[in-house]
Amino acid sequence: MTVVEIPGSKSITARALFLAAAAEGTTVLRRPLRSDDSEGFAEGLRTLGYRLDQQPDAWTVEGRPAGPALGEADVYCRDGATTARFLPTLAAAGQGTFRFDASAQMRRRPLGPLTRALRELGVDLTHEQAEGHHPLTLRADGIKGGALTLDAGLSSQFLTALLLAGPLTSDGLDITVSDLVSVPYVEMTLAMMRRFGNDARRVGDTFHVPPQGYRATDYLIEPDASTASYFLAAAALTGRSVTIPGLGSESLQGDIRFAEVLREMGAEVTLTPDSVTVTGPARLSGITVNMRDISDTVPTLAAIAPFADGPVRIEDVYNTRVKECDRLAACAENLTALGVRVETGRDWIEIHPAQPRSAPIACHGDHRIAMSFSITALRTEGGVTLDDPGCVRKTFPGFHDALADMRTTWGLD
Repeated sequence: MTVVEIPGSKSITARALFLAAAAEGTTVLRRPLRSDDSEGFAEGLRTLGYRLDQQPDAWTVEGRPAGPALGEADVYCRDGATTARFLPTLAAAGQGTFRFDASAQMRRRPLGPLTRALRELGVDLTHEQAEGHHPLTLRADGIKGGALTLDAGLSSQFLTALLLAGPLTSDGLDITVSDLVSVPYVEMTLAMMRRFGNDARRVGDTFHVPPQGYRATDYLIEPDASTASYFLAAAALTGRSVTIPGLGSESLQGDIRFAEVLREMGAEVTLTPDSVTVTGPARLSGITVNMRDISDTVPTLAAIAPFADGPVRIEDVYNTRVKECDRLAACAENLTALGVRVETGRDWIEIHPAQPRSAPIACHGDHRIAMSFSITALRTEGGVTLDDPGCVRKTFPGFHDALADMRTTWGLD
C-alpha cells in the first residue's frame, strides 16, 4: 500500500481566505494550498488592503468586516475562478471603487448570473467589455441585502459568492435558486460559514443568510479531494493500493464521492473518518454515472475509461463545458488521438474500451486535463506527451514529481 500526501483543498482555501478576511479578529489557516490559484487569491486580498502573513504551513489573516482597507484598487485575478467571482462580491460589501480583471482564459468564463444578482441588490457594477465577463468595475457602497432569485446552473460559485457575502449585508440575504450544480460545494460553503459563526441554512430551494457577522477562528484545511482523484484512479487502473490520509468519510468535499465511482467499477474502497484507500481490480468495469455534483472529476474518469471492460458513460455534466476549457470536448479530442472511440452530446460523454496508443495530449491550459491524462499514461505503451505540463501549477505544482515518485514505488518506470 502506497501513502500519498495531497496538498490542501483549493476550494476550502479560497473560501477560508474570504471568511478570514470578512471576520472580526485574526484567523490562522493551517495547511493552506500553495498554488497559483490560492496565491492569486491572497494577492488579490492584499491589493484590496487586507493584511496577510504567509508562512509555509500557516497563513494569518487580519479580518475587516467593514470591507477593503483601500478606497480604490485594481485587482488582477489571474486564472482563478474563485478569485474572479468571490473577490468582487467581497469588495461590493465595502466602500470604494474597485476594478477587476483576469487572464484571457478567465475572461472567457461566465460571470453574468452573479453580477446580475449584485446589480439586483443595488451594487453599481459595469462590465467594461463583454457583458457578463471580466473586466469589470464596481463602485461599492455596501450591500443592503434582501431577497433574490439566482440561476446557478453553470456554476455553484455564483451562489457561494453571494452566500459568503450575506453576513456582510445590513439585512441578510434570502437566495432562491432556479437551478444548481455541484451541490456539495454549496454544502461545504454553508458548513464553513457556520464554523466562522454564521448560521446560514437551506430550506428547499431557498438559502437564508442572517446578517450575523463572522468570527475569526483557527482553521485546518483538509487535503484536496479533486487532486486525490488522480492517485485513487491510478491505483484503480494498475491494480495497486493507495491511501490518502486526512481525507475520508467526514470530508467537506463532495469529490470524495469519486472513490464510490471507482467502487462501482470494481475497485476495493475503504473509507475511515480521516482516510481513503483504493485497491484496483484485475480489470475495471464499464459504468453509467451521473457526475453533476462531482464534475471536476469527470476528466479523471474519462482518462481511465478506455481500460474498462465495457463503455463508460458520464451524464449531466454540461457545466464542464464552461470550465478552464470545454472539458467534454478536450477529453473527446485527446481520447480520439489515443485511438479510443468516443461519443459526446450536450451534457454527456461515452467512452468505449480500447488500448490507448502513445499520442500528444492537448492540455488547453487546463490543469485537470494535464493531470488526468498523465494517469492514462500509466498503462499506455510509450506514454503520452503533454503540450503544457506546467499548467498543473494552478492547483498542484508538485504533481509531476509526486506521480513520478509513485511510479518508481510501483516499479512502473
